[in-house]
Amino acid sequence: MRALAYDGLALTGRQLRRVRNSPGLAVLTQMMPINMLLFFGYVFGSALAMPGREYRAFLVPGLLAATAAGGLMTGMFQAAADTHRGVSDRLRTLPVSRAAVPLGQAVADLVVTAVGTVPLLLVALAVGWRIEGPAPEAAGAVGLLLLFRFACTCAGVWLGLLTRSEEAAGQLGAASFVLPLLSDAYIPTDHLPGWLRTLAEWNPISAVTTALRDLFGNAPVPRGAAWPVAHPVAGSLGWSLVLIAVFLPLAVRRHSRGE
Repeated sequence: MRALAYDGLALTGRQLRRVRNSPGLAVLTQMMPINMLLFFGYVFGSALAMPGREYRAFLVPGLLAATAAGGLMTGMFQAAADTHRGVSDRLRTLPVSRAAVPLGQAVADLVVTAVGTVPLLLVALAVGWRIEGPAPEAAGAVGLLLLFRFACTCAGVWLGLLTRSEEAAGQLGAASFVLPLLSDAYIPTDHLPGWLRTLAEWNPISAVTTALRDLFGNAPVPRGAAWPVAHPVAGSLGWSLVLIAVFLPLAVRRHSRGE
């Protein structure tokens, strides 16, 4: 366990140095949700049956959840890059804990996400979003968000090791952009066709989004929704823990075997 902790910290530092050496990419990645907040908040808000400020209060938790789901793409691309460039092969020749490699990547991504969330929240406050719930519940919302990001990154790392190609990982990662669109992150699901509403409500992003809206005090839990959305905190924890339990061992095994 001590070796895992030591190696994990060392590999987390390696990933953070990678971010430091590519500041432009990091800034561009963090600017994307801010741009979406400004665009969706002022364009979609005028097209939906919600006043602008009310829609922005609805939108911000959805953007936070969608940003957390972006760990799928980030984890995929970084793991594929290390595999394609021979870094993973080199790490396997060193006396390094096999679990430390995917864990180090996921933890480093978590640190970057936590820091990058601050500008998004500041811009959200500037455009009228407010935390209307108790402070402990708001802190719980942030913790839930980071747990979901970690879970999505674990899934992304496994997929990146599976593809082994930066190009394939990039294309597959870009396709994951559709996942927030099939949820209630940007629009309410009340008026969707039955089958599409069911699909959206069983999307893990919907559970996380609804949990954030509830914990931040921005919107009540909808009635008559599927179980993960009707019980959003439990649903979000369940989805996150299932993703971690499934994909983290798969990522460790894939890295260890080096197939």
